Amino acid sequence: MRCVIARFPFDLSKSGVLDSMKGIKPEPITGESVIIGRVHYPVKQVGEVITRQDRRDFTSGEVTRAMARLGFTCRTPEAVAPPVALSPLQNASALLGSPTPLES
Repeated sequence: MRCVIARFPFDLSKSGVLDSMKGIKPEPITGESVIIGRVHYPVKQVGEVITRQDRRDFTSGEVTRAMARLGFTCRTPEAVAPPVALSPLQNASALLGSPTPLES
């Protein structure tokens, strides 16, 4: 598939992306992510690996669109970490904190 990332055309394939990302350790996810072979990668890391360009040269949207067109699952930050609702008891415990040991 031909796509344009950072004003440069690239011919990408799903198997080519899988091969490029094989053996790459994922960085911590702080924004959008893409699932490649059961591993969640930050979109910017994937873009840097497959284009060999600096992350500042392209947007996460460009890479997300390309990965989605290739059939990869892309997620937004909200989809990665849904908020956890605390019960009233858990909320009170969190506000009070843990007990501290008494000094003799």
